Amino acid sequence: MTPVVALIFGMLGLGAVLAMIRLALGPSLLDRVVATDTILVIVTAGLAVHAAVNRDPTVVPVLVVVALLVFVGAISVARYVGGMLLRTGADVEELGVSPAAEQVQGHEGTERS
Repeated sequence: MTPVVALIFGMLGLGAVLAMIRLALGPSLLDRVVATDTILVIVTAGLAVHAAVNRDPTVVPVLVVVALLVFVGAISVARYVGGMLLRTGADVEELGVSPAAEQVQGHEGTERS
């Protein structure tokens, strides 16, 4: 293993550890969702580096499946949280939504009326 590859895997590992800390300490649901997505992207990047360094094409299907799971998971959670925001309206602080996003949601509701 060359020093460059060791440095890459070290940086990916550090990123994964920091994302796990955010996952454990995240005060809101959205923080935890972003941390989970970050961990899955880091896993995907690690698989890609492994496939490139070892010239192993058998990892590519696994890489594609993990990338698709990350995408579908992020879209599913975004739709779920968006539906929660539309139903609750006043409890957006508990979800960790910024005031700017709350204003956007309020403007969208007035345009449709």
